[in-house]
Parts: sequence; structure tokens; C-alpha cells
Amino acid sequence: MNRDSDGRSPTPLHSVSVAGAVIREDGRMLVIKRRDNGNWEPPGGVLELDETPQEGVVREVLEETGIHVEVEQLTGVYKNMTRGVVALVFRCKPSGGEEHPTSEATAVEWLTPGEVKKHMGEVYSIRLIDALDLSFAHVRTHNGKIVSPSQ
Repeated sequence: MNRDSDGRSPTPLHSVSVAGAVIREDGRMLVIKRRDNGNWEPPGGVLELDETPQEGVVREVLEETGIHVEVEQLTGVYKNMTRGVVALVFRCKPSGGEEHPTSEATAVEWLTPGEVKKHMGEVYSIRLIDALDLSFAHVRTHNGKIVSPSQ
């Protein structure tokens, strides 16, 4: 754990990531099967220091899927309480490109909301399902596997 310059109190560290809830006109949602862990997730990754969250989403979706997107709105903030990762999820619409496997994704698919719930873990599927609700941005916490109750 890092300590402040006085050497006494711990300084909490967080990582900020961004993800795209890319939704086509037919309601299908863009997901990847990650090469590093085999999980189905929305495309996304660590936000770089020199980019805005919106720029990060555009970059990550393109790098991981081959799809160009336009960012529409923030739909959720999700914190992994175990790892200290804060994820900002943005609803996006595809604007070009063609999906294909990449160095980070062994597969890229367009799933229905029902398929998302069936094939993805709870902490990732909720991010896409929340993006269907445009009334407000959701704020949720989880432990890496289960979303905390009453959220």
C-alpha cells in the first residue's frame, strides 16, 4: 500500500476503466470474448492519462472489435470494491467498421439482451442491461463476481 509523503497514512489507489455499451438499431449489443480470461464482456479497458473518457471508449471499442462508435451518454459507474477499479460505461452507437477478432478478443458478437443475461457474468451483463435505461446513470458496486444488493 502506498503512503503519503509524510510516510504515515495509506493513500488509496484506484484504476479507471471505460467500456462501451454499443447497441445497434435492432437492439443487439456488442460483446467480446476476452483473450486473456475467456470471459464475455463489453469492449473496454484502462483509461489513458492523456484522453477523455469518451476518447477512451472510442479507442478501446475500435481496438478490441474493429467497430467505430459515436458516444451517446454515460449510463453507469461501477466499482469493483475488491480491486479498486472504477468503470465508466457509455452507451454508444456503431458508426462504421466490421467486427472481427483482435489481439484482445478471440470472438466479437452482437447479442440480444436475453443472450447477454444468459452468457455473461452478472457484473458485466448488468452494465449492458443498465445501458438500455436512458433515464439516469446507474451507480453500482461489486466484488468482481456479484453486484452488491439493493442497488
